[in-house]
Amino acid sequence: MGTHSVHTTRFGRVRRGFTIVEMLAVIGVIGVLMSIIVPSIANVRREALSVSCQANLRQLHAAIDVYSTMQRGLLPMCDFLPAATPNGPVGGLVDVLGKTVERDCKCWFCAADDDVDGSLAAGTSYMYMPGLLRYAPQVQIQVGALMMASAGSGLTDRQRERQRRDAEAKLVGVLYARSPRTFAVLYDSQDRHRIGSRNPRNAVYIDGSVSVMRDAEETAEP
Repeated sequence: MGTHSVHTTRFGRVRRGFTIVEMLAVIGVIGVLMSIIVPSIANVRREALSVSCQANLRQLHAAIDVYSTMQRGLLPMCDFLPAATPNGPVGGLVDVLGKTVERDCKCWFCAADDDVDGSLAAGTSYMYMPGLLRYAPQVQIQVGALMMASAGSGLTDRQRERQRRDAEAKLVGVLYARSPRTFAVLYDSQDRHRIGSRNPRNAVYIDGSVSVMRDAEETAEP
């Protein structure tokens, strides 16, 4: 038999306390509620971090758009990520957009990024896709032919480097014009926005739209 805790009030009524079984039942209910509430809170936090990340991408895209407007419609040509050095990040989009977006602007970093020795040390959480596409064979073959054709033109090394970057920018721009949703402009350098069993990446596209970047196998036609 269960043991009851009995109390007598000043009006002579008997008030029965909780039994052990009842207490265990209450604890069980609390445990079930916690198992529902805690993951929900975690999901809300992850969603908030993802929304913040997308806001960063929009801000950086706006800066890229300003640069492009000033450069006759050409995209910045630079490394896809800055290099981490003892003196801080060097190169990459962080350098190129330095006059528009300050180096210490929080927009360079995904709110869910905690990779201290990796992307945080490099100065940004985001990879710059045009910095990779510039090395695509269809780009470099044409750039190489152009540079050979202009050899002996009397250009200085700096002028020839500018010529190379402009040619790369034009050809990469063609790739984006042909397939604006195939390549992101900026995207998370690591998977940080877990959704169920997936780890999608936030990305901003050439038209300024921000969405989840799908893997090739996910976007492939069935």
